[in-house]
Amino acid sequence: MLKIFFWGKINLILTALLLASPKLFCQVSNDTLRLTINQAIAIALEKSWDIQIANKDIEKAEEQISEAYANAFPRLEFSGRYIRNIKSPVLFIPPNNPFNPTDQTMTIELGSKNSYDLGFSVSQVIYNQKVNTAIQIANEYSEYSKFGEKSTRQQIINSVKKAFYNVLLMQELLVVSKQNYNVAKANLENVAALYKQGVVSEYDFLRSEVQVANVQPYVIQTENGLELSKNYLKNLLALDLNQPIKLIGEFSFEELSSESVEQLSTEAVNNNPLINQLKVQASLLEKNITIQQSDYFPTLAFFGAYQFQAQDNTFKFKEYNWAKTFYVGLQLSYTLFDGFSRSARIEQAVIDKQKVDLSRMKLEEGLKIQILQAKMKMEEAKKRIGAQEKSLLQAEKALKIAQSRYKNGVGTQLELIDTQAALTTAKTNYAQAIYDYLISKADWEYAVSSETF
Repeated sequence: MLKIFFWGKINLILTALLLASPKLFCQVSNDTLRLTINQAIAIALEKSWDIQIANKDIEKAEEQISEAYANAFPRLEFSGRYIRNIKSPVLFIPPNNPFNPTDQTMTIELGSKNSYDLGFSVSQVIYNQKVNTAIQIANEYSEYSKFGEKSTRQQIINSVKKAFYNVLLMQELLVVSKQNYNVAKANLENVAALYKQGVVSEYDFLRSEVQVANVQPYVIQTENGLELSKNYLKNLLALDLNQPIKLIGEFSFEELSSESVEQLSTEAVNNNPLINQLKVQASLLEKNITIQQSDYFPTLAFFGAYQFQAQDNTFKFKEYNWAKTFYVGLQLSYTLFDGFSRSARIEQAVIDKQKVDLSRMKLEEGLKIQILQAKMKMEEAKKRIGAQEKSLLQAEKALKIAQSRYKNGVGTQLELIDTQAALTTAKTNYAQAIYDYLISKADWEYAVSSETF
């Protein structure tokens, strides 16, 4: 029952991972693609849609810097206008005055049928607290985007590592399953020969046949599990599912040095890109408070314009009398009262900053727990590996003894089957312990923001 539960759980997890992962396709090759873990990570980082999106965020941030600086430069504008007066405007002259001695209001038509305005204008902000702060925000947002790209990279690296280790585990378990099947099959052949000679009972012969029949499904399940785990890895690497792959790498235990573990664990909070993102975000919101407060300060700007104006009833442009005007000036603006909206915006900006500070502190504490948990799991897996190594040697020795006892007519068939099962369990537990250590190691490397692979 334990074996059925174990294999059913593995197949369920692998199927869920495969269905959850987006199907990304590339050109299919009939040649087997040989991959080390470094090559797999490099392919994933190159082809990942998430990395491409993160890079676009960085490009956008760079353009936002240019846009922010643009507000500090002079603004030059050209304008042109043509008006056709269907009914020309008039000037009203009241009655009973030297210009209109009658008792009726007089109207005098103004202007011509055609009116033209051409002009150039320039404006330059001399003092506005928002401009300098906006430039600082744009620069910091670029840094924020870079931390986001780094976080995405680490997530992809962690996912590929786990998928790669999962394939190695399934390959190891397939070897164990086949070895168990071959042992059971060899035992059946041996028992069948002894049965024909009348040395063993029919019960022993039937029990050997049942053992082979029981073991064979595990081989099929492991083969299917291996195929599912490879397909999940292919999806992460944007490879077509029909592309054959072969992983290059030993499924073995390699302990990290305690010095590097402690050093990187201590530096994790400062190196974590998500925490650094929140720090930058807090700084951005601090500057947003400054921007909201800047509404309490006036804005001083320089402006100037040079214009050409003309009116005429004809379209003889060369004969037009163009009037030229040129002026410059300073403009000071300040909002005296806005219904307390400025103070409300400032309070909102302060609250946003406080929320990010709380999120950062929460993430820092969660990261410390995550690192501690990964270290504990690595230590646990390391101890299990040592224990399983001893169990494996003992199980192999017990099987040889049982085979010898049965061959000499001293042992029983049940004893032989039990020792075979014990050896298979020992090999499976040993492989699982190595896998658990590798997964815990990958989680620890992700937590301490280590991109070494």
